[in-house]
This record gives sequence, structure tokens and C-alpha cells, in this order.
Amino acid sequence: QVQLAEFGGDSVQPGGSLRLSCVFSGSMFRIYPMAWYRQAPGNQRELVARINNGDVTHYADSVKGRFTISRDNAKNTVYLQMNSLKPEDTDDYYCNVPNSVYWGQGTQVTVSS
Repeated sequence: QVQLAEFGGDSVQPGGSLRLSCVFSGSMFRIYPMAWYRQAPGNQRELVARINNGDVTHYADSVKGRFTISRDNAKNTVYLQMNSLKPEDTDDYYCNVPNSVYWGQGTQVTVSS
């Protein structure tokens, strides 16, 4: 059984940075691709970034050059480093194992002056 738990959401000013963490509980973390999604109330959940088990990454156009996804297989953790944050980055952020039913509970990011 896989469980995902996100950490690191906070309120920051525009231009600030945050690092989100997602801890994977279960076995064989290293073989799974991992992804971060975000969702605002009333909106569809959208892919932010994805990393496969070979560290190949993919980003939404809206975050390219500002966000970095990475993973530490020794810690069963995937990270999302978010720099140059904008008010439009305000959302609940979710960790996911692609093509699975496994989702975390979400962590809230608010970017506001």
C-alpha cells in the first residue's frame, strides 16, 4: 500500500520561494515516476511537474524556469522547489504517482503581498 504525504506549504510574498516535500510510504519508490499537481477551488487539477525514475523531468509551461522537481530515492521523497513565486501560483499542491490512485492530501501555497 502506498501513502503520500506533502509538506512545506506556506504563505509567501510575490518573488519568494518555497520547497514542497512529498514523502512516499511504501516499497520500491525508486521505480515510480512522481508528479506534482495543483488545484484551486472550482478548477481542474493541473500537472505542474513530473519526474520519472531516471530523473527525466517535465514541466508545465507556466512554471518552467521557476520550479524544479527532484527526488531523493534514499529518503523516499520528491521535492518541488518553487522560486520567483507569483500570485497565480496560489493553489493546493498535490503529490501523485502517475497513472495510479495514489494522491497525497495536499498542501496549501498562498502567494500574496
